[in-house]
Formats: sequence, structure tokens, C-alpha cells
Amino acid sequence: MKVFCLGGAGKICREAILDLVQHSSFEKITVADFNEEEGRKVVEWLNDPRVDFAQVNVLNHEETVEKMRGYDIVMDGTTITLNGLSTACIAEAGCHGINLNGFGEEDRSHNVFIQNGKTCLPGFGMTPGLTQMMAMHAANQLDTVKSVRVSHGSFRPIAFSKSIAETTTYEYDPGLPTRVVYENGEFIQVPPFARPREIQLPEPYGKTVQYIIPHSETKTLAKALKDKNVSLIEVRGTWPKENMELVKALYNYGFLRNKKIRMNGQEFGILDCISEYLYQSEKGNQTELYGYALHVEVTGMKDGKRYQHTLTHTHPSSDGSVEDWEGLRAYTRNVGIPMAIATELIAKGSVEKKGVIIPEEAFLEPGIIFKGLEKRGIFVHEEVKEIESADHAILA
Repeated sequence: MKVFCLGGAGKICREAILDLVQHSSFEKITVADFNEEEGRKVVEWLNDPRVDFAQVNVLNHEETVEKMRGYDIVMDGTTITLNGLSTACIAEAGCHGINLNGFGEEDRSHNVFIQNGKTCLPGFGMTPGLTQMMAMHAANQLDTVKSVRVSHGSFRPIAFSKSIAETTTYEYDPGLPTRVVYENGEFIQVPPFARPREIQLPEPYGKTVQYIIPHSETKTLAKALKDKNVSLIEVRGTWPKENMELVKALYNYGFLRNKKIRMNGQEFGILDCISEYLYQSEKGNQTELYGYALHVEVTGMKDGKRYQHTLTHTHPSSDGSVEDWEGLRAYTRNVGIPMAIATELIAKGSVEKKGVIIPEEAFLEPGIIFKGLEKRGIFVHEEVKEIESADHAILA
């Protein structure tokens, strides 16, 4: 099997590639990136005879397609704004595909994947990705599902890479139509910082106030749980406290609208300028606490009784006590490893459905993902409790 790792020089994608080197059965692993210098550094760092480098520019569609041909799967670590272009290349090249984001640009290539008998799985990292697996694990134990509340704490610097800076500004764009909740059969658009809720994350992260974010879980879970009569799906998230304070201030002052300003005869988007400053600044590349924390709460009925399933996840500490998990790598490995696990499963033929699919359709038994994560020191925990009628009224 051969895998083409697009955007492989990125800090998250290189961790996914490292996981493939350490755990997968791929015979050829190509680090593919526009940045040749950084890409070759990754090849040198991995130090494995199966790994080589290819320079690629997804803006050049035909050339990119030719470079992808012959690979079993493309593991796509490019940014949200490139995912539509990169997915079109993957589809035409006749490869399976997977990426981290899953914001919907991939859907245009659905028919081409079908024609080529291939699978494309957009949005499979920690969130989206593992979060859907956690929600479905709980839902599979219930006769009906009343509510699903997905939450996560993403503890990383606000702009350690340009793609992360882009994600930050994208998710809090005031006019973003995909920031929705699912309520009684309808998708309802909400503004940034909507529906604050206090979430108890596993230590060392603790209590956090989280807000609705525009992640794909809202729509994918609504589709997957339509036969379970689900009436509420909310997806929330947070970053380190000071990052959230900055984004909220930018929102309050209108900076997130990215209006054009003129300075010294040139025109700039004001938010683009701020993002570039954060990317270049020391402050934008540091934070006090690193890592990831998921919290998924599912309520529903089983044999006439009401239950609440709460699933969380933990991972090795970022304090340097566990090799390869120090500092920022406690964040980037959390995101990259689930994508690597899913990449090999798709390439091996474990996913039967073709076309552009959702995580819930790819892995009908979430345990296959959980077992893979356990081998890497990442664990999913579950607490189940029966809800008395009075408690249920409060939770509803």
C-alpha cells in the first residue's frame, strides 16, 4: 500500500505521518508539500526508507493529479480553504481520501469518487472525527436519543501555524452560515459566542465556558441519528482562556468581519493583518497549557429508562514526562493520530461505503478507533447514569 501525505510538512500532518511510520503497514509514505525545504526536513526527521518527498502545488490541478496517481490513499493535511481543490485532485487521481476539516467543500467531488469506486472521509481528527465515534458509541446503546452535546477544549497557541490562525478566524466569522445547532428537526443558525455552557473537562484542564462552534458533527450526527428521534445536537468548543478573551474582544469591536482598510496606499483585510501579526509574534506561538480534551454527553432511553452517557478522553501529559508528547506536540499528536489510524483502515478496505461519506458511515463500530488510540496512550472513558424524571427535566 502507498500513501500520499499532502501538506505533510505541517505540524499536525507530520505527526500523522510519524504515526504511519511507527504503526502502519504502508510500503511507501510520501511527504508531499509546496514547501520543499520543510518537507525534506520531515523526511530526514522520520528517517525511514519507506518515506520520500514530492513537491506539490494543489493550485496546479493537472500536475497534482498526476503525482497522486497510483497511490492507494491521500492523507490531506491542507487548510480549510484548499480542501475543495485538494479533494478534486484526489478524486480525479482515483485515490481514497481523508482530511481533518470536513467543512463541506469536499461534497462537490462525491460523484467522481463514486465513479472511481473510492471513499473520501472529510473531517477525521479529534473533532470532528473521534467526537462522532464517542457520540455513536453512546447512541448505539440507547433505543432513542434525546440530546447530544459535543464539547472540546483545544489547548494550543492561537497562531502556531497559518492554518490554525485561519481556523480561529473562520470559526468566529460573524456571518458564517454553518454555525448551527440542530433542534427539533431544524438547523438553526446562531451568532459567535452563542449558548455558553460550563463544561467539566478532565484534569489538568478543568471547568471551561464553551460556546457553539461551526463543526460538522452537528450535521453528521443529525443524519446518523435520524432513526433515533434525536431532538437536540449542540457542538461547543474553547481554546485557552486568553485566546478566547482576544477573539471575543475582536468580535465586539467588529474586527472579525475582516473589513478592508487602506494604509500607505494599499488595501488590507484588518483581520488578515491581525492574523499575520499573531503568526509572527512570540505571544501567538505560546500558551501555558497544551493538549486536547473531549467531552461528549448523550441522553436517551433504553428499555423505558432514561440514561445519560458522558464520554471524555485523556492523553499523555505535555510536561515532558512522556517522550514525543512534550509541549505543543500534546496538541498536534492528538489531532494527527486519529487521522493516521483512519487512513490505514480505509486503505486496507475496512470502509465499504464509497463517495464522500461521514465518520458515522465509515466506522459503524467505534471500538475499532478506540482500540487503535489505546495503543498510542490515548484513552476514551465512559460514565453512564440513570436519570430520574426530575433530573431529566433539568437536563432537557
